[in-house]
Amino acid sequence: MASLSFTQIRGKNPVAEFSRTRPELGLTRPSRVGFRVFASEPETKAEPDLSVTVNGLHMPNPFVIGSGPPGTNYTVMKRAFDEGWGAVIAKTVSLDAAKVKNVTPRYARLRADANGSTKGQIIGWENIELISDRPLEIMLKEFKQLKQEYPDRILIASIMEEYNKAGWEELIDRVEQTGVDAFEINFSCPHGMPERKMGAAVGQDCALLEEVCGWINAKATIPVWAKMTPNVTDITQPARVALSSGCEGVAAINTIMSVMGINLTTLRPEPCVEGYSTPGGYSSKAVHPIALAKVMNIAKMMKSEFGDKDYSLSGIGGVESGGDAAEFILLGANTVQVCTGVMMHGYGIVKKLCSELQDFMKLHNFSSIEDFRGVSLEYFTTHTDLVRRQQEAIQQRKAVRKGLQSDKEWTGDGFVKETESMVSN
Repeated sequence: MASLSFTQIRGKNPVAEFSRTRPELGLTRPSRVGFRVFASEPETKAEPDLSVTVNGLHMPNPFVIGSGPPGTNYTVMKRAFDEGWGAVIAKTVSLDAAKVKNVTPRYARLRADANGSTKGQIIGWENIELISDRPLEIMLKEFKQLKQEYPDRILIASIMEEYNKAGWEELIDRVEQTGVDAFEINFSCPHGMPERKMGAAVGQDCALLEEVCGWINAKATIPVWAKMTPNVTDITQPARVALSSGCEGVAAINTIMSVMGINLTTLRPEPCVEGYSTPGGYSSKAVHPIALAKVMNIAKMMKSEFGDKDYSLSGIGGVESGGDAAEFILLGANTVQVCTGVMMHGYGIVKKLCSELQDFMKLHNFSSIEDFRGVSLEYFTTHTDLVRRQQEAIQQRKAVRKGLQSDKEWTGDGFVKETESMVSN
């Protein structure tokens, strides 16, 4: 609705003039001379800014396609850019895709209902999927095509190779030539080919991780993110090694090693391939609280030991709403990755994520992502400190004076109660 504005006539202050000439009630109406009434457009407050700049990479919003099926080829990555995702991380590539043999079915879902039920909300998702089974040459061609068509959008290549320095150097060189903006190193795939020292086999061994990170960062000329496995006792240890070895950022978490369940009719595990299965990676809504804890621990370590201005943190795990993303950012994440959420809801979910994140920002009057990034970190402490804080609060409440504070507060009607309020026994 249009608002009214007042413009001065003859240099007078109309409000002051009106207050001086306003007649008493019951007399004639006050003159409107001295006022001119205009209709003006309502003021529109600018929408919160979702854009982020991470390791020199500018993104229109913090939502990133996580490495996996949603980034498996040109067609789907193009769709992600067209829908408005802030960045895309392609499915992990290696030098020899011929060694990658996937099976199907390779997914299993956990629902919030009885065992084996096909009803109820999906809260967990397991996959036994390997890295890209497409020839590297084809993936490189598609990376190059995407960067030509979307030169101002961020494309990140996820890479993984065997324990071989020359192999890593070749892979980095060939992928960089396509024009991708950064690397995410898959140190975290929980299943498939650990015997080749790939994925989590490196991320779980800090000595091995340090050596491989050294090879990678000596060769790469674009930003490098190390993707962390949650399948360790203390996730800050490999994160610290990766940053100390030259990585610009850390992404956490990859999937959690799991067995989705046993079919109580067939007695076979899920996902079931020819009657058999293997442990796989667990994702979706049920892992969100675990991911938050891991990201919080990494963020606190980064802030205390590295400072978080020159390094980045990408939060991953069970993001299906803007609120889920806000939690990661409040814990220090610069960007938020979504993979399983896209597999369940489609690429268009990014519009919902952006809208809901902006609604959260409006609620708290945040104008940018940096306004609230890491704000909640200071509220985490040790259990010992919680006990101390509570004891101090209890003592403080006990120390509050009761009864009257001065003689002037005595009253006749409440005299007896006032006296009682100051008796100690």
